[in-house]
Amino acid sequence: MEVVRTARMVLSRVTADDLDAVHEIHSDPRTSVYHPGGPVTDLESSRAMLDLWLADWEERGLGYWAARRAGQSHVLGFGGLRRAVVDRQEVFNLYYRFRPSAWGQGYALELARAALRVGKALDGPVVAVIREVNEPSRKVAEKAGMHKDRTIPYGGVPSDVYVA
Repeated sequence: MEVVRTARMVLSRVTADDLDAVHEIHSDPRTSVYHPGGPVTDLESSRAMLDLWLADWEERGLGYWAARRAGQSHVLGFGGLRRAVVDRQEVFNLYYRFRPSAWGQGYALELARAALRVGKALDGPVVAVIREVNEPSRKVAEKAGMHKDRTIPYGGVPSDVYVA
């Protein structure tokens, strides 16, 4: 599942070459409005994030993808599934974050649906942990077929757990 194709995108395993895109997207205050810690502030923090994602692929055979329009090299965003423990349960955590220039075009929904198909093939529970105030992310999860299951404290803030 290192490369997944959707109608408009190629979702591919992240590589060390994605560092600049990771930093650009995660340091943008607009993409971090709902993140309790705010935007990433330095390149080393972005490198640590990417290193964690790379380790997921190496150690667990699954991790986040870089999302690109088919036939293009520009990274639109990142997302996919990552093994995690949420509320004491081992799950596949669904994540998506895109550049503001890609917002409103259905890319997050397309990635979420692809990730849910992968999760189903892997026969594992897929969840998305979404802050109560993050309406855009909630809409993506719901349109992808997920529903709110419960609210938990996560990262120091109340967050809803959506399940597929």
